Amino acid sequence: MTNSPASAAARLTIRPTTPADLPVLERLWLLFQHDMSEITGALPDAAGQFRRERLDATFTDPDRCGFLAHLEPDGAPPSPVGFALVRALDGPARVLTSFFVVRAARRSGVGRELAAHVLATFPGHWEIAFQDANPPAVRFWRAVATDAVGQAWTEEHRAVPGRPELPPDSWISFTTG
Repeated sequence: MTNSPASAAARLTIRPTTPADLPVLERLWLLFQHDMSEITGALPDAAGQFRRERLDATFTDPDRCGFLAHLEPDGAPPSPVGFALVRALDGPARVLTSFFVVRAARRSGVGRELAAHVLATFPGHWEIAFQDANPPAVRFWRAVATDAVGQAWTEEHRAVPGRPELPPDSWISFTTG
């Protein structure tokens, strides 16, 4: 028996987060920030934590929400394998602020299914940022945009607010029906 996400019997579930999910999201957040530290150069603080304002705002700001993805491989208990955090639910453009899939579940369709679920939950204008220094993210987000709207998406570079030392982020924008 295997717990591989590629297993044919694995089932992905995606649901909105609740405050009860915070301990799981905190652990996944550390993995996400650890992965991103290679790109951003961010270091943990003296307590071994990374900045988590976006995570905390998911549970305190009514204009934000999160989604948690679980994989249930071969009838085993569900394993949390990813999350997506969204802001500007009532704004002119929804923004995917954070997106993460654990390494063992990458390149199995989990990320694309999670992204498609989030986009379908809130039809309308979307903006998604990523870093050009992260080639897998570049390929992934371009594919997600194409899956969602064909070639009806744009990409531009924008400076990172308050961080002139960082290269600009790439932003993909599109509108879902």
